[in-house]
Parts: sequence; C-alpha cells; structure tokens
Amino acid sequence: MSRLEHPGLVFRSLDPSEGDEALLKGWYEATRRGFHQTRGNDDGFAAWRAHTQNDSLTLLGAWSEATEFASATMPVATFSSWTAPVNVGGGTSLPTRLISDVTVAPTHRRQGLLRKLMTVALADAVAEGLPLAALTVSEGSIYGRFGFGMATHVRQVEVEVTSKFRFRDDAITDDGSVTLLEPADAWKTIASVYATFQETTRGSVTRPHYYETWLSSAYDFGGDSKDESKQRVALHLDASGTPDGYVVFKTADERNDAGLRMATVVDLVALTPAAYLRLWRFLADIDLVERVSWRKAPLRDPLSWALAEPFVVKSEELDDFLWMRVLDPVAALQARPWHADGEIVLGVDDQLGHASGAWQVVVRDGRAEVTATDARPSVTLSADTLGALYLGGVDVRTLAAAGRVTGSTEAIETWAAMADGGPLPYCITGF
Repeated sequence: MSRLEHPGLVFRSLDPSEGDEALLKGWYEATRRGFHQTRGNDDGFAAWRAHTQNDSLTLLGAWSEATEFASATMPVATFSSWTAPVNVGGGTSLPTRLISDVTVAPTHRRQGLLRKLMTVALADAVAEGLPLAALTVSEGSIYGRFGFGMATHVRQVEVEVTSKFRFRDDAITDDGSVTLLEPADAWKTIASVYATFQETTRGSVTRPHYYETWLSSAYDFGGDSKDESKQRVALHLDASGTPDGYVVFKTADERNDAGLRMATVVDLVALTPAAYLRLWRFLADIDLVERVSWRKAPLRDPLSWALAEPFVVKSEELDDFLWMRVLDPVAALQARPWHADGEIVLGVDDQLGHASGAWQVVVRDGRAEVTATDARPSVTLSADTLGALYLGGVDVRTLAAAGRVTGSTEAIETWAAMADGGPLPYCITGF
C-alpha cells in the first residue's frame, strides 16, 4: 500500500482468507455503516466472508491512526473489487474489474480518499491487462470523473393484477407449465437458467457468490437474519419439461400505503417471451395480491403490449444500473458488435490517462480493427461518454445532441451508423 499515503491515516489491503479477523469484521461493519444498514451479526459476517473468498475480492481500506478516540479496527474508507465476465454483445464476454463497497465516513469526506483508492484500483486493473471496469452506484455525479458512464437502465414497475390483468387474444401462447419449489431446492436450476441468460444478454454480469446465499434463502440480507426469508420460487418449464425461466418473489403481510395487498419480484429471468409472460400470469394468479412491484423490468418490456388493458402496468421510475469504464480501447472496442462498415478516428479525453489518445476504428462485416494513431480525431468524447456508449444503451446521436460527442455532422453520422444497433443492454445483477 506504499502508493497510498494520507496524513493521519493507515491504508491496508486485507486478505479475506487469512487476514486479521478483527480488521475484517471492522471493514464489514464500516461498509454497513456507510450504506445505513443495521449492525451485522455472525451469520451475516460468515455470508459476506464466503463471498469475499469465493470471488477473490481485494479489500482496501483507510484506518485512522490509533488513538483513544479512533477505532483500531473500523476503517474510515472502504473499497472492494474483483474480476468477472461482462457480456459486451455479439456472444462475447470480457473480464471486467467490478468495484463495490465504496464508502467514506462523514468525518473524512472531501479529503480525496475515494480518488486515492479508485486511482490505485484502476491502475492495478490496467496492469493486469483488464479492458473494462464496472460498478453500480448510489450517487451518479461521483463516478463520471473517474471515466465511468451510465451504460444500462431498468424500469421500476407496479402491475395491477386484479381482473383487469388479461392477455390479448393474439398474445403468445404458452405450452409449458409453472411449478413451485422451495428456494434451496430451486437454486441449481436458478443458476443454470441465469447462466444461459448471462451468455445471451448484452450487458449482463456474472453473478457473485452471495447471490446463491440470497436467492436460495440461506440468509435474508434484507432482514439481516437467517431462516426467516419470505422468498418463494416459481419455475417455468417449456413443453418438453426443461426449465427456461424463474421468478423469486415475496408477499407482504400488510397492505401498502394505498391499502393494496402487494407482492414483490426479487429476481425474474426468462429465456423466451412465452416463459416471461407465463411467469407474469403466475404472479397475477397469487391469491390475496392486488399489485406486483418489480425494480428491474426491461426498458423494452413486452408485458404491457401483450395485455388487453396496458394501463395496468405503471412505470414508477427509470433507474440507471450498470456503469462501464473502458480501460483498454483496443481490446474493448474490438470485442463489441458493430452495425455498419465505416472508418473514423476517435479522440478520447481521459483524466486518468488509461483510454486517452486517438484511435482509428475501421469496421468491416460487423467487426472492428482498432489501432492507435497520430491522425487528427474526427469524433471526440470523454472517457465517461465512451463508457456510456460502450454497450449500446444510449445512441451516439443522443449524446451528440447533449454536447458530449463532437465532430462534423458527417463524422458523427458515420460513428452512429457504425456503433448504434442491436438489442438494448440489460443488467439485473447489482453488486
């Protein structure tokens, strides 16, 4: 940690497998404090530590120098990272440095601690040859200056599941079936269905280990307790009896503020449109439920279009989800899909230097050849704008209209034709 220095602070990197138990528990409690959670317990610490070990996390932290009035074990800043594949489209996944658990205590804000930790973590990722970094955020204004851009979005929806919930006569029919399983018994199937979803969905992230603990209901992270989860699982089987979708859901004991009885989707993955609509039919058939909420519905959702009364689906909010950061423009841009032949020189302004430069991008037959060049850029943008564009969640013309992509009209149109197209990215894995 010699690269990290700050007056009055000690920086450490903790080994989740062999590190000091007191420091690990202090680090764990600091993250819970930072995200306004309750104090942890032994079961929660064990679940967290299993994740850190199975996913090979790097844990960084800054501790105050020991005094009578400073904790010797709980850090004032935390930062974790690990490497996992992200689907960048076209059937390709790239190893990506995932960043999480970013906290700074109120006593140490505006002292540059996040910048120190982020700078070291990204430099390490570059040194390891990783082309991308990614995170999910709670405050969007923080991470753009580090080169991260909003790359995927989800919708929060609330669906009325009274008698008004009825599919159109021309909606896709389903020859499959739905079955209920206990979460622990369903886990292997859940993992298998999600693995297929991961391989086929642009923007999807390989899930960390704690998803097994959570979705199998081995530990209720929301309630901070063990064996008290209200989660249930329904599997969809196609006509041959093969699982091709699932929904993890829970119901509420009481009505919401509007007096309506609610169910909440925790996780929903369907590999076919028929499975997706059939799982919604199942949710609508749950007794004593009038509304179903879901925080991670896709932007291009077929549900409302398949219903006789589309207004039963209410969009509550549009949320950002995955933020992407390009570290190696050559490897990253050559891996993603392209949609028209063309050639431009892309100029990237990166405050941290990792993606800075001019890059000749030549696209032929859906693949790009990217090389560094001394030529004058025909299109210029910042590193965070490149991150936002990378997965195709926003188009070039939109960001050009916002002033974030500059160049001649002809060059921007060429870049847009090359870069824009394909399915919207969709990520439902937070970390």
